[in-house]
Amino acid sequence: MKNLIVSPVKSADCGVPVISVTPESAGWTYVGFEVYLLQAGESLSQLTEDQEVCLVLLSGIADVTTADGSWSEIGQRMSVFEQTPPYSIYVPSENQYEVNALTDLELAVCKAPGDGNHASRLIAPGDVGVETRGAGVTQRQIHNILPEDQPADSLLVVEVFTPQGHWSSYPPHKHDRDQLPEESLLEETYYYRVQPEQGFAVQRVYTDDREIDETLSVRNGEAVLVPKGYHPVSAPPGYHVYYLNVMAGPRRAWKFCNDPDHAWIVKPV
Repeated sequence: MKNLIVSPVKSADCGVPVISVTPESAGWTYVGFEVYLLQAGESLSQLTEDQEVCLVLLSGIADVTTADGSWSEIGQRMSVFEQTPPYSIYVPSENQYEVNALTDLELAVCKAPGDGNHASRLIAPGDVGVETRGAGVTQRQIHNILPEDQPADSLLVVEVFTPQGHWSSYPPHKHDRDQLPEESLLEETYYYRVQPEQGFAVQRVYTDDREIDETLSVRNGEAVLVPKGYHPVSAPPGYHVYYLNVMAGPRRAWKFCNDPDHAWIVKPV
């Protein structure tokens, strides 16, 4: 079984991602994901080619230009743990983008196959759907950055804040069968931040037949690959956990099935 944890590069030059997931490295078809750490004054330029891209400003302020748009001084939060929605830019395939960091910048580049059906656009904090999901120790805050009801060809992007001692992606659920309307096939990455930074999150990834059955200790700045199966997350006491999810598959829909062993948790009394 391929290692499901992707650790950051210890020292990366400008233009080199500290986290890099490609379909080839992950052994799948749809999702690509990168994280860049730019210092103030540095820039990143890329062609999108056959991929659509969602640029998520995890922290910091930047100018962003594409072939069909330009946005100046976007970004407001200096840490994901401010828990305010981020600024993001959607960029279609067969386009390009340049990001100029005005402050130190943590930038996520989310990728999936594109058909060039949409224009570049700003996704401002006010455009992000904010919701509280779960109750008790499963309560967490959700920021729907690029949900299925917003224009894109393949990408789905969401970020989640899990308080200390809480669970998320829970009850355990999966989306690994292309059998709509019951379930969609979506590959998924999790990119983690932990506060305080010396902490960790726990994520389990497992399938019904236990072909995959991994319990992972995930550190700050690491990513997890979820090629298939259930994938719950726990934030240990004392440590708040953030993660950014990128999903894509043959059809752009988020339809999941809970683990039958644990589905009773959300059934009405």
